[in-house]
Amino acid sequence: MGILIKNGLVVDGTGEKGFKADILVEGDKVSKISEDIQGDFDQVLDVEGMVVSPGFIDTHSHSDLITLVNPYNEIKIRQGITTEVLGQDGISMAPLPKEFISPWRKNIAGLDGDSDDIDWEYETTDNYLKMMEKQGVGLNQTYLVPHGNVRMEAMGLENRPATKEEIQKMCEITRREMEAGALGLSTGLIYIPCAYSLTEELVEMCKIVAEFDGAFVIHQRSEADTILDSMKEVIEIGKKSGVKVHFSHFKVCGKKNWKYIDDVLKLLDEAQAEGITVSFDQYPYVAGSTMLGVILPPWAHDGGTDKLIERLADKDLRAKMVEDMKNGIPGWDNFVDFAGMDNIFVTSVKTKENEDLIGKSLTQIGEIRGKDAFEATFDLLYQEENAVGMVDFYGLDEHVIKFLTRPEQNVCTDGLLTGKPHPRAYGSFPRVLGKYVREEKALLLEDAIYKMTNKPAQAFKIKDRGLLKEGKYADIVIFNPETVKDTATYVDPIQYPVGIEYVLINGNVVVDSGEYKKVLAGKVIRG
Repeated sequence: MGILIKNGLVVDGTGEKGFKADILVEGDKVSKISEDIQGDFDQVLDVEGMVVSPGFIDTHSHSDLITLVNPYNEIKIRQGITTEVLGQDGISMAPLPKEFISPWRKNIAGLDGDSDDIDWEYETTDNYLKMMEKQGVGLNQTYLVPHGNVRMEAMGLENRPATKEEIQKMCEITRREMEAGALGLSTGLIYIPCAYSLTEELVEMCKIVAEFDGAFVIHQRSEADTILDSMKEVIEIGKKSGVKVHFSHFKVCGKKNWKYIDDVLKLLDEAQAEGITVSFDQYPYVAGSTMLGVILPPWAHDGGTDKLIERLADKDLRAKMVEDMKNGIPGWDNFVDFAGMDNIFVTSVKTKENEDLIGKSLTQIGEIRGKDAFEATFDLLYQEENAVGMVDFYGLDEHVIKFLTRPEQNVCTDGLLTGKPHPRAYGSFPRVLGKYVREEKALLLEDAIYKMTNKPAQAFKIKDRGLLKEGKYADIVIFNPETVKDTATYVDPIQYPVGIEYVLINGNVVVDSGEYKKVLAGKVIRG
């Protein structure tokens, strides 16, 4: 019995060229790969002319809250993603001490959204994962312990270096969460409270992660003016701690900083030569997306979102924010400087009163509200309690290709899933296959699939996934190589891709002839 996949071109995730074969799925595993398998089966999928690939792995995902509210996650599954890595950018769902629930919900709302429909009193990563396990998940979910959450539990949201005792406490919490099944540690050094940390704090935490052979996943301090110093810090952390380094959404932002691209790649080569394990993920677009609050200087966030809101109500402090945003602060990634007010667009808000601003640039928001663009932006952040998402344009397609073809690279979405999102949430993986494999010929098909499957599985130690081999889990994507492509755009991003014909998760057919079937087929994968 089982499911037979017949007549497809099997591209198995190893990076080798495809071969014609049948695949037999029994239970949640691939039981046989061979030519012309015969017998009686529960279902036969004749996929002549199609590519049969391992399920895609999204190593930078923001489904952390959505997974509890709507566990099916059709957005990801429809583009062939069968496993996600949650807990990104150092600020996520767990751990979460009860006394910090209110300010923390506001702090992460711009990335992950907010909801009153879940019980926020879970406290630890173990309990957070148990909530997912109890409810069920549409695709496989893994988790990184977020640095900001750990720091908050150890010392609150204060803007200061940690003491030795507090660093020791952070190490103890990190160990607890790694033992609960986290695959590594994430940080986002532009986000609060991660931005308040010194290098040594991260070195000590990463020593714990290295004991578990986990990954250190980092949104580095700068992806713009000071990116070279920023990368040197990350490499130093890897060298001193022995941890595997994985850069999040790798890029160089802003026209004036494109001159650093070759130097950035040279630093990657030097790190590898020193024996440091380095990898990175990338979404295949020339614009980024995050919460709008990052455009404000770091001091504005000191003490958390409630304090930020108080500062946004202060006319004199607003003037100081404008001064810093126009003139810059050494070591701070100034989005207004490298993107510009006319290249930053609002993607989501919390209240209906400001929904008319979704899809508008900060310059346009000033015109719509009849105010200076800075003042109108401050008003929006104040009214929405910082729960505003944005898209910013920073690069060129030739840069996308340059990073896409690096050996350290794997594909991700980094997709924020609320409001009018960045098109990467709906289209990243099919975009690589359609635009960069078929049209641009920047990558061979087998190399692209390796970067979507086995490469990320290796980087994050996700066992028995990412390869189409006998005995591995039956996470499988079947697509038409002649038609697969993304359809989501910046103007109309809520559009599913075409050409993804079948998706199997743990042996369950969840996309059948292009139609999504509402099945909780995933598993919570613990390290």
